Order: sequence, then C-alpha cells, then structure tokens
Amino acid sequence: MPSADSDRLDSSQRHRLLRLARQSIEHGLEKGRPVAVDLSDYPTALTEEGAAFVTLHTRGALRGCIGHLEAIQPLVQDVAENAFAAAFRDPRFPPLVHAELAYLVIEISVLSPSQPLSFASEEELLRIIEPGRDGLILEDGAARGTFLPTVWESLPEPRDFLRHLKQKAGLRPDHWSHQIRVRRYRTESFSE
Repeated sequence: MPSADSDRLDSSQRHRLLRLARQSIEHGLEKGRPVAVDLSDYPTALTEEGAAFVTLHTRGALRGCIGHLEAIQPLVQDVAENAFAAAFRDPRFPPLVHAELAYLVIEISVLSPSQPLSFASEEELLRIIEPGRDGLILEDGAARGTFLPTVWESLPEPRDFLRHLKQKAGLRPDHWSHQIRVRRYRTESFSE
C-alpha cells in the first residue's frame, strides 16, 4: 500500500490537483457545475484511474467532504467532480457562497485500493488496525461508513475510532456481528 515514503504524486502534480479543485469550485459558483477537464492538459499520472476525497475547511472548521472509495474515472476528473460536490452537494452543509472562498482550505486525499481485513472478533480487529495510517470502510448489511486516516487526528484511540465509524455507518457504537466486513486503505493527502 502507498505510504508517505512511496507517494504516487510529486509536488507539481499535487499543486495541479489543488489548483484544479479550486477552479472547479470557482466554476461551480459561476456556472453551477464542475469545471470540464481536458485530459490532454495533464500528465499520465493524473489521468490514470484514481479515487480521491476532497475535504474543505473554512476558518478551521469542516465545510464539506465528498469522494469515491474506488477508482471509477481519471483522477483529475474525480478531483474536479468531488471538489464541486464537497462545496455544493454535501448534505451536512448549505452550498458554499462566494464570500467563503477567501477562507477556503482544500485538502485532497488520493486513496490506495482497499484491502479486506481478516478478523474473528472486535478485539482482534482493534489489534490489527494501524492508527494514523489506516482509512477504514465498515460494512454490515446495508450499513456502510468510512473514515479517512485524517480522522485519527481527532479520534486517536482505535476503540473510539471504531465506535464512531459504526455510528457513521448508522449502527450503534457497541454493535457487533460476525457479518461485519472491514477494508483498509491508505491515502496520500495534501492541502493548500
């Protein structure tokens, strides 16, 4: 899995993705849709299929976060669409307004492919997850939720991380069943 020492993108590619995310949000304010991406304008590393989350903050507070867990389109397209969606379609927040642009901080997290974890109990799961590194996808029946690795900053204890993830998926924090499935992924995250 990619880690901080094997990042996929160099600094100029990261800068281009951050600039694209901001352009897509600005375009959304003017036109009501994400900016159109011309793949020929970007290097191959950015046009290969990739999954990304775009997280927005204003004045230190979360302002939106939208992304894909699986690679379904070119990375640049994913970033442009998710930046627009985080600004205007995150159901937790009203649509972004022009006055917020001056305070907007954009973070992009490019996801590695997820890998299923094998465990027989909640205690075993808690022992194998890696705080600070793992993003987790938890599923049980129709319930599903994910936390990016950055969530470890506010929930550094594995038990708390897992309890809150269950709640995000719509389950009770103490819920457990043998049908729970958990996949891990890593991210390459960068911000303005």
